[in-house]
Amino acid sequence: MIQHFISAAGFLAFAGIAWLFSASRRKVKWKTIIWGMGLQLVIGLLIFRLPGSQRIFLWLNDAVLALLNVSKAGSSFLFGPLAAGPGEQGSIGFILIFQVLPVAIFFSAFTAALYHLRVLQIVVRVFARIFHRVMGVSGAESLCGAANIFVGVESALVIRPYLGKMTRSELLTVLGTGMATVASSTLGVYVAFLTGLFPQIAGHLLSASIIAIPAVIVTTKLLLPETEVPETLSHVPPEDPATRSRNLMSAIIEGAMDGVKLAAGISALLIAMLGLVALVDKILGVVSGWFGMPEPLTIVKILGWLFYPLAALLGIARADIAEASRLLGERVILTEVVSYQDLAQMITSGQLSDPRTVVILSYALCGFAHVASVAIFVGGTAALAPSRRDDLAALGFRALLAATLATLMTGCVAGIFSSGQGVLMMR
Repeated sequence: MIQHFISAAGFLAFAGIAWLFSASRRKVKWKTIIWGMGLQLVIGLLIFRLPGSQRIFLWLNDAVLALLNVSKAGSSFLFGPLAAGPGEQGSIGFILIFQVLPVAIFFSAFTAALYHLRVLQIVVRVFARIFHRVMGVSGAESLCGAANIFVGVESALVIRPYLGKMTRSELLTVLGTGMATVASSTLGVYVAFLTGLFPQIAGHLLSASIIAIPAVIVTTKLLLPETEVPETLSHVPPEDPATRSRNLMSAIIEGAMDGVKLAAGISALLIAMLGLVALVDKILGVVSGWFGMPEPLTIVKILGWLFYPLAALLGIARADIAEASRLLGERVILTEVVSYQDLAQMITSGQLSDPRTVVILSYALCGFAHVASVAIFVGGTAALAPSRRDDLAALGFRALLAATLATLMTGCVAGIFSSGQGVLMMR
């Protein structure tokens, strides 16, 4: 029980950290903050504790897993035994590029098809209206945030006509919501890592992305309070017809091509970042030798130390704090793809002692809150609104801070309500 109280204290503490770094503490609109924090708790209560909600939750989880299974048809045809994961017939072992990254291509095409058929628009606009009315933020912010539940940097397209006139606070929220959530195209990648150990992971990751929207609105509005009057303060803007493909096949083709770019981007990013981190670790190892340190320093180890007090605030088991802080630290530099893969390995090897830790970390790691995403989201959004390039660049690392705090808040929400059900711990 004490760990649940620690999660509740952490939930408040992470909001407090955002307030401490605020550009203008006196101008914070507390109504937005209070309603945003309350909305996170309500969603968490619905997910974890409301009788009957588990049926909907499990249905969504099963739907994602079914899509994950059918997504293997294309990769199996192309790659043969290379596409078979460990435990499957003909498998030669785990190969990320052949067994996991093709999932992003399928999910991207599927999402594009749903968007063309106007299925996603209905869901997105429902969430947008909830965020707009409950928290009192602008309609454009709400719409972009809701779109991030399903897509990534492309979410800025839905508010493209308004980007040029947005306030700096709105732009921070646009960047922050992108970094604090995961797109449906990459959600399948994380599910592929963990579904054998955490059968309900797909539903939890969907929930984490939904909770992250009010969470990041709280952190961005604390870090940079709104002091101007947004153009769409009174309404959620209509759909921009230019964002919709001409026909269904065109939408599927465009979605698949975007998925190829995404898979290639993830591959390139992993090759570059893992290589650069290895280079820094070599240098740190030499420096460690000069000082006679028993173990060489690494950049992940240093980030793990920095994240240790933040991991403790999540309310996880004391024995798991060191491992959790390492995962949170490496996410900042190596991306959440590596962290989720390492989380799966920790569960398999028995390095984590409590299934509740797995649930909390699944939420806390769910987001593009890493250094590389600053360039991705600032660059992608600036391409749509060149006149705001300087503002976006100046807000990039503040958005990363907002997204990191928001994902930690979602982890605390899971910690408040979850008892760790559904995780298959290895012994």
